[in-house]
Amino acid sequence: MSDVEKNEIKPAILILGAPGAGKGTQGIVLGQIPRFYHFACGDVFRQLDTRTELGQKFVAFSRRGELVPDELTIQLWAAHMDSRINSHQYKPDIDILVLDGIPRNAEQALILENHVKIHHVFHLSCPDRDELARRMRKRALKDNRMDDASEDVIQRRIKLYEDETKPILNYYPNEICSEIDATQSPAKVLYDILARLQTLEVYQKIAKLTV
Repeated sequence: MSDVEKNEIKPAILILGAPGAGKGTQGIVLGQIPRFYHFACGDVFRQLDTRTELGQKFVAFSRRGELVPDELTIQLWAAHMDSRINSHQYKPDIDILVLDGIPRNAEQALILENHVKIHHVFHLSCPDRDELARRMRKRALKDNRMDDASEDVIQRRIKLYEDETKPILNYYPNEICSEIDATQSPAKVLYDILARLQTLEVYQKIAKLTV
């Protein structure tokens, strides 16, 4: 794929939800369906090559204990996305990008518009904080991340989402946002997402492609 094609605005959907709402689970499942490519922000930092210029910038902020600027976060994300295109894992001409974990705030959402067009936002809603905490604790223990299972860490992550990330819903037009009940079973959540996806013009167009 040429640089021109890589630089084109790519079609995407966004799965938004608090920690424990199940956005990662839904993203992974959607990524197994033809014409969708799941791109979790966590993969960017887990697979970061610290030998690159961008990687070294990230390390410098981390060593100083400073937050990584939104512009650098999106640059890292875009570089990682380009590597997926180069390796032919992600084909933006026939795949709808499933965003999970990015953007994290309105500023990132604005910068991200240079790379993707969000056709729909699925907000996995779980107003019950106790249920979110229970899910987060269960996941942390399963992954042997004991520090993440502490009540302080859990409540801090939920509050950070509510203060920084949830307001993104106000950034996007209401007509492209759907509220999904995240307290349902994962299968029912997926059913609700797919039912809405099938009505999207971008999906209908890509689904007709033969490759």
